[in-house]
Amino acid sequence: MYKTPDKSQPSLLDFNQPLGLRMNPDNRWVQLADRVPWDIFEEKYAALFPSGTGNVAKPLRLALGSLIIQNRFQYSDRELVEQLTENPYLQYFIGLPGYQARAPFDASTLVWFRKRITIDILNEANGYMLEHKDDGGPMPPASSGGTDGDTSQGEGEPNRGTLIIDATCAPVNI
Repeated sequence: MYKTPDKSQPSLLDFNQPLGLRMNPDNRWVQLADRVPWDIFEEKYAALFPSGTGNVAKPLRLALGSLIIQNRFQYSDRELVEQLTENPYLQYFIGLPGYQARAPFDASTLVWFRKRITIDILNEANGYMLEHKDDGGPMPPASSGGTDGDTSQGEGEPNRGTLIIDATCAPVNI
């Protein structure tokens, strides 16, 4: 069973922190939280829960946000839960209303998140964020590492050297 959570994420200024500390709006996790289209993926996530009975599933932002953090830093499940417990910026990113000193979920819950949110959904979220970057321009194409920009060698000329890829096979003058 899935219930759509309240869509009103507290603003950064309303994020409840101990001692009234304020978070930096220029932090990468705050900026990324504003760029992710949580509503678009919320509809797809809710469709994964057709039954109206049973335990209520965790919100999408908690699940997807946790998996994004885990994939970015290659954390183990337990390490991710520890990082989420210690870092208020990560807690803001996964949609918690304020800083809490206890873990938002158990490490074993990540198994269920990965069952529901496949790598395809993660890739779709990543693709959407790359397409809608704040700089307004498309990303430059990745360099192939070839000689596309090298105009010194004409077409049809043979190779002029040998490329050794593996550093363990590099020739050495002893």
